[in-house]
Amino acid sequence: MINIELNKRQDRILQIVKQDGPITGEKIAEQLNLTRATLRPDLAILTMAGYLDARPRVGYFYTGKSSTQLLSQSIKKFVVRDFQSLPVVVHEDITTYDAICTMFLEDVGTLFVTNHDNHLVGVCSRKDLLRASMGGQNIHELPVHVFMSRMPNISVCYPDDLLLYAAKLLIEKEIDSLPVVNKVDQHFEVTGRITKTTITKAFVSLIEGE
Repeated sequence: MINIELNKRQDRILQIVKQDGPITGEKIAEQLNLTRATLRPDLAILTMAGYLDARPRVGYFYTGKSSTQLLSQSIKKFVVRDFQSLPVVVHEDITTYDAICTMFLEDVGTLFVTNHDNHLVGVCSRKDLLRASMGGQNIHELPVHVFMSRMPNISVCYPDDLLLYAAKLLIEKEIDSLPVVNKVDQHFEVTGRITKTTITKAFVSLIEGE
């Protein structure tokens, strides 16, 4: 991950390369009255972060990319499989009462619903459970498949999808969670979940350089 927090010496190196690049490490060291060995870690950090590039027998030159651009590039490399969390899955015949208990105990906002073959058949949100519990029906007998959102009207993402795509999908569909799936024949098997909290944690970890 890149870290957009640079120290004073690294900022000074950037200024030198912007003004005089391409420039060798020896020339940079001379301007700072330091040894080449002392500068080596700073130059490595700036190069790995994308601020600088280096060419043999030519030296270092400034890439022209701002911290915001570098941050954006890193975000675009994130894939779902690296950030997905465990899904909370229930069977389509589970009662509304049991679904409410599961959602409360697991502290999630969405339940993914499967059939006897473990295929994704629906999604049950807090709003779905609230509507069901306020409908005057017996929640101890009413199964979730009666009021859940059903396939194919469910948005999904795949492990190899970009995390940015998942984030856009959450915003576009105005939902809190996406099932991460693998497609088997014409059906989906749930392998994970991506939530708004997942997206937030990913961006925070990037900014903090973790």
